[in-house]
Amino acid sequence: MPDLLRRRIAATLVLLPAAPLASWAASPIGSAVEDVRRHGARGNGVANDTRAFQAAIDALPPSGGTVQVPPGDYLIDPIVGVQLRSRMHLAMSPGTRLLAKPNAAERAYVLNAHRVSDTIVSGGRIIGERSAHKGTTGEWGHGLMIRASERIAVRDLHISHCWGDGISIGGTKVGAAFVPSRDVTIERVVCAGNRRQGLTIGRSRRVRVFDSEFIDTGGTLPGAGIDVEPDEGDIADDILIARCTVRGNEGAGIQLYKRVSDATVRDCLIERNRGHGILTVGATDCRIENNRIRENVLGGVGVRPGTRTLIVARNEFDDNGPSPRSPDGKRRGGKRHVTIAERTDGIRVDADNRYLD
Repeated sequence: MPDLLRRRIAATLVLLPAAPLASWAASPIGSAVEDVRRHGARGNGVANDTRAFQAAIDALPPSGGTVQVPPGDYLIDPIVGVQLRSRMHLAMSPGTRLLAKPNAAERAYVLNAHRVSDTIVSGGRIIGERSAHKGTTGEWGHGLMIRASERIAVRDLHISHCWGDGISIGGTKVGAAFVPSRDVTIERVVCAGNRRQGLTIGRSRRVRVFDSEFIDTGGTLPGAGIDVEPDEGDIADDILIARCTVRGNEGAGIQLYKRVSDATVRDCLIERNRGHGILTVGATDCRIENNRIRENVLGGVGVRPGTRTLIVARNEFDDNGPSPRSPDGKRRGGKRHVTIAERTDGIRVDADNRYLD
């Protein structure tokens, strides 16, 4: 094993049990508290509460603080969106629901974290307007957009039925350079029934996804539970997906697609996706370890051209993919648990993987 890969694996093993944000929240959040109701939010599901949310955020002092959202149904216009700021905690109660106002826009976000740092979003639900969307084009109607931001934590949040992604993490171009997002933690989050992806991880460094569910995505391609896919011009590096459930998505359960390096998928349940359980295309220095991968229609792990230095170890595979056909067209024994295409390099499938069927 190359020394660089060995060091990266060791670093990931150390990071997993640690508190995900303990070393990342360098700037403390101030003690000020604002309540969206005091700024005019009605929470009746009819009145447009977008301006009230923004007023509460903008009322925080430079040192930041917490914006509290009591139980209620808050109608949010995604075309305007709620613009989060640095050093703030948007603290929603379990009875909080942010309802996306139907629109025809190709790009619209309920919550938008653009070039901010030390920001927390927790609790409540975001419910998209997929079933009432007024347009037919576009795929970027997201519940939460994170762009070029640092030290972001998203916790205990349920996001469903968005026209695009539940959550999208990525970068933006500033002048001639791309600015990625860095040090993002997603934990105890459910993304269900969204149209494009449950979670997109684009241009980024050090993203951690723990104890979350990405289920029933579909409606437009790629339709993955989690899609790690940075746009051209930058990479996604140092990604850890652990202890997650990825189920029932129309595309791959988890996709590692081009310009992705040092990504680990560990201790996850990945099942009943209509694509592969995990698909890698052009990814480098990645690990698929100790997962239960079962009943995925196209196969368990699909390793496609351009993938280099991949370790598949200690996984349990069960009933993935169709049995292959012999030249005479008849089915022959075996399942597509791990398939490796040509033009790949350094693919290691260890003997400690288990194959139940």
